[in-house]
Amino acid sequence: MRPSGFQILRPLRLLILLIALWLPLGGILAAPSAPSFTTATSAFLQKYVNADGNVNYAAIKKQPAELNNLLQTVRSFDTKNIPAAERKAFYLNAYNLVVIGAVVERFPLTSVMKVPGFFDKLTFTVAGEKMTLNELETNKLRKPYNDSRIHFALVCAAKGCPRLSRESFAAPTLDAQLSAQTKRVLTDPTFIRLNAAAKKVQVSEIFKWYADDFKASGQALIPYLNQYRAAQPIPATYTVDYYPYDWSLNTL
Repeated sequence: MRPSGFQILRPLRLLILLIALWLPLGGILAAPSAPSFTTATSAFLQKYVNADGNVNYAAIKKQPAELNNLLQTVRSFDTKNIPAAERKAFYLNAYNLVVIGAVVERFPLTSVMKVPGFFDKLTFTVAGEKMTLNELETNKLRKPYNDSRIHFALVCAAKGCPRLSRESFAAPTLDAQLSAQTKRVLTDPTFIRLNAAAKKVQVSEIFKWYADDFKASGQALIPYLNQYRAAQPIPATYTVDYYPYDWSLNTL
């Protein structure tokens, strides 16, 4: 006897129901969610940046997929309706990644100063907006947050810069990360150079270029430095001088 239409339809409905239930679960199992932007950025930095903050641009150039994925996130990231700390952390990470990407694109390179308009003419898409690196630094970080510590978190691919951190910035720990990074930089004898015989301290030209940012704290420069140098404070009687900025590439 041939099965009736109802008899055929019932197992068919059951099959459709099973497929409907399986598809979402199967999709989850087949395609696990991607790591967060901050986690992926940390993994990238730990892979290509050494303890001295130098970057293996040559290795990234050979295998650019990881960087390209991060830069795609930088381009498409939505900064609207997110907490201020999360937005700040994103722009800090974005700046450092965009700089690395711009160098890798032009590598081999001896200095970013060999690229005309590297900071004020080249434009990049960040969170859906076109901007230069100077605009990213000033309009998305310096002006909105008035936090001088960002100058020790942003790295412009030069040996004269603060050492690039091997850890991405993340909203939940951002304040502690910025303070720790600032302390690392301001206790680095290659960045803050003491000359006891001459009773002088030589500092990076960053403190000259962004003098207003550091004055905003209401402190003179030596007291500002000393708040991060408890173990080796600079005597208040020392004079302050600036050593020339080293624009050679921070490459391995």
